[in-house]
Amino acid sequence: MKKIAVLGSTGSIGTQTLEIVRQNKDLEVVALAAGSSVEKMERQIREFSPRLAAMWDEKAYMDLKERVADTDVKVLLGMEGLLEIAAMEEMEILVTAIVGMIGIRPTIAAIENGKTIALANKETLVTAGHIIMPLAEKKGVPILPVDSEHSAVFQSMNGENKKRVKKILLTASGGPFRGKNREELKGIRVEDALKHPNWAMGRKITVDSATMVNKGLEVMEAKWLFGVDLDRIEVVVHPQSIIHSMVEYEDGAVMAQLGMPDMKLPIAYALFYPDRRPMEGKRVDFFQLGTLTFEKPDPETFTGLKLAFQAARQGGSMPTVYNAANEKAVNLFLERKIGFMQIPELIEASMERHRKIEMPGVEEILQAERETHEFIEQVIN
Repeated sequence: MKKIAVLGSTGSIGTQTLEIVRQNKDLEVVALAAGSSVEKMERQIREFSPRLAAMWDEKAYMDLKERVADTDVKVLLGMEGLLEIAAMEEMEILVTAIVGMIGIRPTIAAIENGKTIALANKETLVTAGHIIMPLAEKKGVPILPVDSEHSAVFQSMNGENKKRVKKILLTASGGPFRGKNREELKGIRVEDALKHPNWAMGRKITVDSATMVNKGLEVMEAKWLFGVDLDRIEVVVHPQSIIHSMVEYEDGAVMAQLGMPDMKLPIAYALFYPDRRPMEGKRVDFFQLGTLTFEKPDPETFTGLKLAFQAARQGGSMPTVYNAANEKAVNLFLERKIGFMQIPELIEASMERHRKIEMPGVEEILQAERETHEFIEQVIN
């Protein structure tokens, strides 16, 4: 029986992880954590009977505690709760599907306690890759990517000499606005940005896909996950989302992982690695597809991608500012307080005002996040 904990259990990745648990009786959920979705968490507790359950929001914590008083679950609050889950003795794999930089500390705690990390929290490596990766290596802890693109790269490197990698090719769908110019993007509404052509994801990541910031964050993650410099990471727009990413080797061979756009595949691969399990769902029908196409990204229209490379090249605390500015700007867009094109504009303004810290610690990372959020609040008010 493999014992897992899921941080962000009520979100898109978290709920799909639990779908896989339902289909595989040798997986046991020992802990769950969420932000404020009390009703969903109560249902999950009653179905999976975890030992621990944490809520980030204090009001939600109090509500949940009352709702599940008749169960044996221990209800926890905030960061202390996440850290207690990360240190659970019986837990083997921590699925970090929580959104935001609150994922950094529990990930570090889990690594220090020798737990395998199934990583779906982008912010962890984007902002603290220089802390996480050396610590994981020191502790001998595997970090298994859950993002479909990074999972594809990971699978394409299986059994290969990683020193012979020439280039990582991260594929991007192009989102709902592929092919549009800057003028056409000016009137984009929230409803438009949330209509992804291929993937069913959470609201924030769907907007990130529309701006291509999501691909920029994935570039930063790939740098740390696979130990390659930025000049060897290339973004390829692939509208069908069948090839999830590729790796080119020095001899010219290109390895790729293909599949339907379904996040359950990379989640299951991380949970059962190096094994594969049968999964229900649609399969790739090449005769029906007929054609797979590829395009160059347009960094002049989707400037979020260009800014990501700039932030990654500067390094230090700059990727934190990039991520924090995007997080704040996307929230404001979803609240209809700013326009779609203001998202990359606020990211750029935040990067321009920031004085970079070369090797930031966790506190400095969180401080840079706070200062960036405060700066954007001042700009728009």
